[in-house]
Amino acid sequence: MMMVRRGLLAWISRVVILLVLLCCAISVLYMLACTPKGNEEQLGLPRANSPTGKEGYQAVLQEWEEQHRNYISSLKRQIAQLKEELQERSEQLKNAQYHASDAAVLGPDQGAPEKAQADLLAFLHSQVDKAEVHAGVKLATEYAAVPFDSFTLQKVYQLEMGLTRHPEEKPVRKDKRDELVEAIESALETLNSPAESSPNQHSYTTSDFIEGIYRTEKDKGTLYELTFKGDHKHEFRRLVLFRPFGPIMKVKKEKLNMAYTLINIIVPLAKRVDKFRQFMQNFRETCIQQDGRIHLTVVYFGKEEMNEVKGILENTSKAANFRNFTFIQLSGEFSRGKGLDVGARFWKGGNVLLFFCDVDIHFTSEFLNTCRLNTQPGKKVFYPVLFSQYNPGIIYGHHDAVPPLEQQLVIKKETGFWRDFGFGMTCQYRSDFINIGGFDLDIKGWGGEDVHLYRKYLHSNLIVVRTPVRGLFHLWHEKRCVDELTPEQYRMCMQSKAMNEASHGQLGMLVFRHEIEAHLRKQRQKTSSKKT
Repeated sequence: MMMVRRGLLAWISRVVILLVLLCCAISVLYMLACTPKGNEEQLGLPRANSPTGKEGYQAVLQEWEEQHRNYISSLKRQIAQLKEELQERSEQLKNAQYHASDAAVLGPDQGAPEKAQADLLAFLHSQVDKAEVHAGVKLATEYAAVPFDSFTLQKVYQLEMGLTRHPEEKPVRKDKRDELVEAIESALETLNSPAESSPNQHSYTTSDFIEGIYRTEKDKGTLYELTFKGDHKHEFRRLVLFRPFGPIMKVKKEKLNMAYTLINIIVPLAKRVDKFRQFMQNFRETCIQQDGRIHLTVVYFGKEEMNEVKGILENTSKAANFRNFTFIQLSGEFSRGKGLDVGARFWKGGNVLLFFCDVDIHFTSEFLNTCRLNTQPGKKVFYPVLFSQYNPGIIYGHHDAVPPLEQQLVIKKETGFWRDFGFGMTCQYRSDFINIGGFDLDIKGWGGEDVHLYRKYLHSNLIVVRTPVRGLFHLWHEKRCVDELTPEQYRMCMQSKAMNEASHGQLGMLVFRHEIEAHLRKQRQKTSSKKT
C-alpha cells in the first residue's frame, strides 16, 4: 500500500515540475516577443505613420494574442488530462484498498496479485504466525501463557476473575456478545458455502455448534477455535478463525474423526479406597456406558488396601464386561510424578492419547471429547483448567442435608472456583510426553512435578492449550499437609487447603461469626427487655 502511495506522489511531483517549466518557457517567449527591437529589426515592422503601419501592427498583435490563447488552451487541456489521470490513480488506489480488505476476509487464495494486497496479506499472516496458530512459541514461565476462555451458545467460561465477576456467565456487554456471535456466523457461512461443502453435506446451523475457545493477545488479535458436530457420530468439524484487529479471516478448516481415538486414563493411587470407589462409579457411567473408547491404568503404591482396590476393578470388569484396564503395583512411598511416568511408559500399543487424572476428579463424556479435540501429536497439548468444588459442609451448612453429588456439580461463584494454579490434569499424546522427557522423578510427595512438566512444554515448539472446561471437576476432600514436605511444598499445600474451603464471602462469614452471634444475642436481649 505504501509503495502505491509513494509512486503516486512521485508521479504528481514530476507533473507539477513540468507545468512550472512550461509556464516559464511561455513567459520567456512572450517577453522576447514584446521587447522593443533594434533599428534593423524595426525596419521589418510596419511603421505607424505608414499607410499600412497601423493595420499591420494590429494584425501582428492579433496574431500574438491568438498564439497566447492557443498556449493557454493547450495548458488547460494538459491540466484537465492530469486531473483525469489523477482521478484514475485515486480510483486505482481505492480499489487496491478494497481488494486487500476483501482478500483478508476471503483468505489468501482469493486475493489479487497486486503488491499492495500482497503486503497486507503478508502482515496479516505474520500476525497469525505470532499468535500460535500453526506452531507454539517458547515461553519463559507458566505465567506467560495466555489462557483461552471457552464458550457455548449460552455461556462464557472465563478465568479472569474478581469480586464482581463469575466463573460462568452470559455475556452482558453487547460488544462481547456480538463478537462471539459474529465468529459463529462466520464459521457457519464457511461450512455452508458451495465451495467448501460437499453435495451430501447437511446445512449447518447454530444447533450444530458444540463449543468454542478464544483468547485475545493485545499485540496480535483474537484467535477462535470453533467445534461443530460432523456428518457422522464421533465426527466433528473444527474451524480456526483469527481477527487481527481488523476484518476476521479464515485460517483453516478441518474434518476431525475421533471414532478411533482411544484415551488412556492414568490414575496414581495409594490407599483412599472410598475415593476410588466413587471414581469408578463415575468411570463406569461416563467411560464405559457413554464413551466406550477408554483404557484405564491404575498405578498403585504399596500393599496396604491394594486388594480392596483390585477388587473394585475386578467387580467393575465383570459387571460391565470391561477388559480395557491395567493394574501396576509399585513399592515405596507415593510419588504422583513417578506413578504417571510409569503408567505412560508401560503402554505397549501405538501412540495413544494420555489423560493424567487424580482419584478425586469427576469428568463428563463431553470433557473426553474436548480432550481429544484439543490435542494433536507433535503439535498440541491440552492443559484444562478444572472447576474446584468448595467444602459442601460449608456451602450447604444452612440446608437440612447436603444434596447428591450430581446436584453439587454446578459452576457458580458460591460453589467453587477455577483452579488456575493447578496443572495436574492434562491431555497429551504419549509420543510428546516421551519426547519432552516425562516427569522429574526426583520430586517426591505432593506438588511440583506437574508445573515442571508444564514448563517444559512451554519451552518447546508445541502449542499449549489452556482453558477452563465445564465438564471437569475437582471434588472437595479434606487436605492434609504432612511434615515430611519441603517448606515450599508445605506452603503450596496450605495455600491450596485454604482456597478449597469456601468463597471469599463465606470465609468472611466464618471469620466474623462470633461478632454476628454477639449482635444477634444483643438484639434478642433488647427485644425481650421491651416485652417486659
